[in-house]
Amino acid sequence: MENLADYKEIVDVIKASGGEAFKLCYQCGLCDAVCPWNRVRSFSIRKIIRQATFGLTDIESEEMWRCTTCGNCPRQCPRGVAIIEAGVSLRRIATEYGVFPTPVSPVRGVGASLLGKGNPLSEDRDKRADWAEGLSVKTFTEGMEIFYFPGCYLCYDPRLKKVARATANILNRAGVDFGILGSKENCCGESIRKTGDEELFKRLARENIKTFIDAGVHKILVSSPHCYHTFKNEYPEFKVNFEVVHIAQYLCELIKEGRLEFTKEYGKKVTYHDPCYLGRHNDIYDEPRQALKKIPGLELTEMADSLEDSLCCGGGGGRIWMETLKGERFSDLRLEQAVDVGAEVLVTACPYCITHFEESRLTLGDNESFEIKDITEIIAEVI
Repeated sequence: MENLADYKEIVDVIKASGGEAFKLCYQCGLCDAVCPWNRVRSFSIRKIIRQATFGLTDIESEEMWRCTTCGNCPRQCPRGVAIIEAGVSLRRIATEYGVFPTPVSPVRGVGASLLGKGNPLSEDRDKRADWAEGLSVKTFTEGMEIFYFPGCYLCYDPRLKKVARATANILNRAGVDFGILGSKENCCGESIRKTGDEELFKRLARENIKTFIDAGVHKILVSSPHCYHTFKNEYPEFKVNFEVVHIAQYLCELIKEGRLEFTKEYGKKVTYHDPCYLGRHNDIYDEPRQALKKIPGLELTEMADSLEDSLCCGGGGGRIWMETLKGERFSDLRLEQAVDVGAEVLVTACPYCITHFEESRLTLGDNESFEIKDITEIIAEVI
C-alpha cells in the first residue's frame, strides 16, 4: 500500500489540523540533531516531513509512529515548522485507512477499550474509583474546592494506584475539600489523539466536558501531565475553559500557604526528571523543584539533560502502548544519567515516566537500592 496517501490527501489533512507550516521546512536537520531516537538508532523526522511535503509518505512504515511528541524538535526549529502536528496528521491518514504496522497494532485494542470502557487498559468502568477504597475520598459535588482527576493509569495500574492514594492522603492532610467522579470519568483522550484517532478523541472529550459541566466542575487537579495538557490546551477547542492545575503546582501552593507541614526528614539524594508534557509543552519546571527543596534532609541534584533539555522517557505520542525494543529505550538512558549523579531516587510527576522507569529499573544491576518515585509519594512520606 506504499504511497496510498497521495499529496492532496496529506496536504488536506495537515491543513485541517492547522499544520500548514510544515511547508516552511528547509531541511536544516536541527530536528534530527535533538531527537532522542538518534541516541539509540538512526531516525529522521526531517525525512518524514520532507516526504510528506511531496506526498511520498508510506503509511505502512513504522517510522512515522516513532515520534513521542516530546516537543524538543519544534523548540529548535528556526522556521516554526509544526512538526508534531504534521506527524500526527500522517497518523490520522493511516488510522482512517486502518493501517497499523505490527509494532503499532496494540493501538487497535486500545481504541476499542477507550470506546467501550472509557480507559485504555480494558478495565471495568465500575472499578475506576476502587483505588480510593478505605480513604476519605468523596464523590465530587458542586461547590467543592477541587475536582481531582487521577487519570486512567492511576485508577487501574497497581503501581500507580499508590500515587493516587498518596495524593488523596496529602489533600486530606492539607484539609482540601475535594472529590472524584469515578465511573463517570473517561480517559482525557490526549494519547489516542496523538496516534491519529481524532474522532475518538472528540467523543471522549465531549463526554468528559458534559460530565464536568453537569457536576459543576470549575477547577480540575490532575496527576498526569498528559491530562493537564489536554484539559488546559485542547479542551478549549470545545468552547470550555476549566481552571486546570497539575499536582506538582498544587503541592508548591499548599506548602507556601502553610497547609502542608513536614514532620519527618527524607534523608536521600534525589534527582528530578522533567516530563515532556509538564516541562517543554507547558513550561512547568520550578514548582516541583521548589516543593522538593522544602523537604527536610532531601538532597536535590540535577542530571544531564534536565529542564528544557530533559530526555524523554519514551511514553508520549501513544508510545506508552507500543513495544520498544531492548536497546532502544530512552528510559534506560535516563536511569543511567540518574545513577551517574549518585541519586538514590529518581523522582518525577508523570505516570508514563514512572511506568517506563520502573521497567528500566529491572535492567539495573543493583535495582533494589534504586527507587522510582512520584513527587506525591515522597511528600506523603514526610508529612
